[in-house]
This record gives sequence, C-alpha cells and structure tokens, in this order.
Amino acid sequence: MAVTESAPVAAPAVHEGILRRQSLRESAARTYARSLPIVPVRARGLTIEGADGRRYLDCLSGAGTLALGHNHPVVLEAIKKVIDSGAPLHVLDLATPVKDAFTTELFATLPRRFAENARIQFCGPAGTDAVEAAFKLVRGATGRNGLFAFTGAYHGMTAGALAASGGAEDVAVTRLPFPRDYRCPFGVGGERGAEIAARWTENLLDDPKSGTPLPAGMILEPVQGEGGVNPAPDGWMRRMREITEARSVPLIADEVQTGVGRTGAFWAVEHSGIVPDVMVLSKAIGGSLPLAVIVYRAELDTWEPGAHAGTFRGNQLAMAAGTATLAYVRENRLAERAATLGARMLARLRALAADHPTLGDVRGRGLMIGIELVDPEADGDGPEPPPAPALAAAVQQECLRRGLIVELGGRHSTVVRLLPPLTLTDEQATAVVDRLADALAAAERLPHRRITTGSVR
Repeated sequence: MAVTESAPVAAPAVHEGILRRQSLRESAARTYARSLPIVPVRARGLTIEGADGRRYLDCLSGAGTLALGHNHPVVLEAIKKVIDSGAPLHVLDLATPVKDAFTTELFATLPRRFAENARIQFCGPAGTDAVEAAFKLVRGATGRNGLFAFTGAYHGMTAGALAASGGAEDVAVTRLPFPRDYRCPFGVGGERGAEIAARWTENLLDDPKSGTPLPAGMILEPVQGEGGVNPAPDGWMRRMREITEARSVPLIADEVQTGVGRTGAFWAVEHSGIVPDVMVLSKAIGGSLPLAVIVYRAELDTWEPGAHAGTFRGNQLAMAAGTATLAYVRENRLAERAATLGARMLARLRALAADHPTLGDVRGRGLMIGIELVDPEADGDGPEPPPAPALAAAVQQECLRRGLIVELGGRHSTVVRLLPPLTLTDEQATAVVDRLADALAAAERLPHRRITTGSVR
C-alpha cells in the first residue's frame, strides 16, 4: 500500500456541509470529531471511505470495539439472519434463542476455572453501565462501600465509573499506584517498581492507621488503554489476586477494551493466569453493536430481582453479532495472530527510536499499541524527557493526511494509540507502520514552537 494521500472523488461541498452542520448542532462535548474531521460513508475491514472520497486505514476501530473490523461478512450475516427470522428485537431480559447462543459462546471463551462457577448480568448497552453494575454487585455482596482503583485508570463516564478513573477530582475512592516501566511513580521501574506498588497496596490494607477501611472491591485494567497503553506486569497481577483473595476483597477485571483477543490472549487476565471475581465486558463482545455485561463468581450473586436493570439490556442484534464475532475469533485463533503481529509491529516501531529521539517509549500487548512522544531537548523533572502534547497532536494530523486514523491517550494526550482490527493483514500492518513513521518525520520537521507548546486536550 502506498503512503500517499488518496485523491478526492466526491464533491467537497457534501463533506464540508455535513461537518459544518455537525459543529452547529452537536454538543461541545464531542471528542473524536474534533481531531478526526472525516465523514465516513462506507467501510470494510480496516478501511473507511469518507464523503470526500478519501480512504483511510482505521487504527481506532471504534476505540477497540471492532475486533473484526468494519462490516465483517460473518457479522453482517448474523444480523441479517435475526432480522429475516422475524424474531423480536427488543425483549428486556427475557430468554431467547439468540441470547442463549450468545451466553453459551461467551462462557466457552472465558477462562475455564472462572466460567464453571459464574453468573452473567446483562447491563445497559455501554461499558460504563457494566462498571456501575460491578460496583453495586460487590458492595451488596460484601456489605462494604469503598473501592480501590489505580492511577491512570479509565472505567467510563457515568458517576461511579468516573470516580474510579484517573481523572476524578472529588471522590471517596482510594487510589493505588499502577506499575509502569516508563515514568515509574517510584523512579525505578521494572520488577522492583512493581514490587513496591504491590507492597504499598498490601500495607494500606493491613495498616490499622492507614485511614482506609477494607473496600468492597478492587478494579483494575490488565492493560490501561485510555491511560496510555500501560500493560500490567503479570507478576504484579498475580500479587493483586493474592492480596485481595487473602482479605476477601472481590477483584474486578475491566476487560472492556482488552477482551476478545485484543492483547494476544482471548482475555487479558489469561496472560497472568489469574481468576478474578468479576469481569466487566463490552465493546468487542457486541460485534460492533452496543452490548455490555458483567460475569462474576456465583457466590456474589446476592442481588434481589431488579437490583440492576436497563431497558436495552436485551439487544438481540448485538447478541447475534457478538456470538458471530466471538466464534470467529476463537475458531480462527485471532488472539494468537494478534500476539504474533503485534510483536512484529512493536519491534518495527521500537527500531524507529534510533532515528527519532522524540519517540520516548513504545509499549503494548498484542494489537493494543502505544507510542509515547517526548521533547528530548527540554529539561524534565525525572529521567525521562517531558511529554510533547503538541507534537503528538501534529503526528495525529499528519497521520490523517496520509490516510491513517489513530487516537491519542495518556496523561497529557502524548501517546499515539493503535487499535487495529484482529483481521489485520501483514501488508496492512506494514502500511500502518510506514504511514506512522512518515507522519512522525513530517511532524518533527514542523517549527519547534509547534512541537513543544500547545494546550493538552
């Protein structure tokens, strides 16, 4: 695939008119539309075509929702089959053949020790509602109220989920250090940094003067996505499981973005071998349509009927699309493919660092990749150069100019994130890295003031 721009083949007025009306009518809270001013009209696999006729390689994939890319044939056929059957599309939480097929396939993919003693709760269609359900579940089961969460976390935008996320400001959630090699909170990184983080957590729980009562639960992401693509060390994950299990604190694994093969295992907790008490699932499990559930240890199922409900928790089309997606990923071993291809892409991206000192760190797991951009000429407070948010924004725009859609994340929006579909081909993976490398070089050539200054989104 060439690294050049595609020539527009449609009237620019259509494209510009839609964007103009969006800016006039939609909320100021819109996000992706600001940095990605495109108007998608067709899509298949990795490729999106805009109203202006340009084609893009989509490495955002609905923030990780599209495990099989856009409009995969098995997903379209599953949706069409339900529509053509005359089955009801809205059923609240009634049992249906479509739901039964979905839960059967989902449980077949879950870690065996977890699935054999688990229950499922269908939630409202967004992952944040499933997070809220998980909090309500452990609070009801333990009779306790507090929660443990981690710095850099992202769990959603509703009140309780936002309170447990990294950007919270006025909450009663106890924040714990998340281990990172790059910009380690303790300045050491590696196994030593992870060990200090684990000991901090253990001490906080056991110290009668810590001011922190035993919580209702602990929530963590096996790989922090919005927080900057920070993979949790496997040993640290096992320590968190040991610490919480010894103190009867339910462990909640937020697999909303990491699930369904994204990290190179079907579920990211499988890398460490832990069995959590609760798993929060959304995004890819709906096969591109809205669906969210929690799956949890049966002993926690102390809810009364109606303790957590939602009008749209019976989305039949999403369940059918999700069943098809889960089965396709499982049958075609796409998790293993993500591990192999992701490792290859990480190696190529890391090799760029020799020629690009602005490339501070490349990290990730499977096809969940982050590239942290820095200003190597500026003085920082620690061993790592300071973040370069304006450079990251410039790289994103240069990527878009070259027909590549990427998103930014991390604490200062300085991490370029890649979330391509698991159906990515070798040729497409090469094109993605080539375009990104070209965009980085172009952004670095911009006037220095445009790299080191600018607001953080």
